[in-house]
Amino acid sequence: MNHIVLSIEALSERTVAKTIDHSLLRPELDDQFVEDGCRLAAAYDVASVCVRPVDVPRATELLAGTDVAVGTTIGFPHGNHLTATKLAEARSALEQGATELDMVLQVGALKSGRDKDVQADIAAIVDVAHRAGAIVKVIFENAYLTDDEKVRACHLSEAGGADFVKTSTGFAASGATHDDLRLMRANVSPRVQVKAAGGVRTLDDLLAVMALGVTRIGATQTKLIIDDFRARKLEMHRRQAVTSDLETH
Repeated sequence: MNHIVLSIEALSERTVAKTIDHSLLRPELDDQFVEDGCRLAAAYDVASVCVRPVDVPRATELLAGTDVAVGTTIGFPHGNHLTATKLAEARSALEQGATELDMVLQVGALKSGRDKDVQADIAAIVDVAHRAGAIVKVIFENAYLTDDEKVRACHLSEAGGADFVKTSTGFAASGATHDDLRLMRANVSPRVQVKAAGGVRTLDDLLAVMALGVTRIGATQTKLIIDDFRARKLEMHRRQAVTSDLETH
């Protein structure tokens, strides 16, 4: 992939915001935190919130009438649920208003070489989601995988019909790395998008992964990222105005 340089000048706030899935997945979050997080996501007009399955009805109600999608997790965080269990989770989430499903693939099956089982598990969730007009992001949990396993996961996800491949849950020992993102982008077709999760905490982090071809990130630091973008954009405009004023005099 050619190196891409992204600048604040070339990007709009909407472009930056619509790369963000605001993450509300930590087990200790109380109702007020989740509700405040949904309101923040709406205020900053991000792509989606990614909430725990139990919070889907609340998020759907709070985000009704906004341009922020409701996402949730399937088979989270380890992926080694029965496909029937994942299907029950998916159907419930879709019925309650989720339109984006972040599913964890069967990590143990992938590491055991049972590729057909991994693909079938993905395809089952994709079928249910797509029939409901929802999208599916397949989480690999790269901290546990070799590069060969990551490449196979890319191919199996695409063969299963996934819309995105995603690095991590955010709950393993490590999250998104630039090497992994390059590898994933190189091993799926342009039809499949790439999501970085785990470790993208600043605007500079976001710009760096966008330059690698990432189109979504999972983030808890949404306010920090977009406020920083606004501040830099404002300072850029201020400097341009000063320069223009000096040139006219």
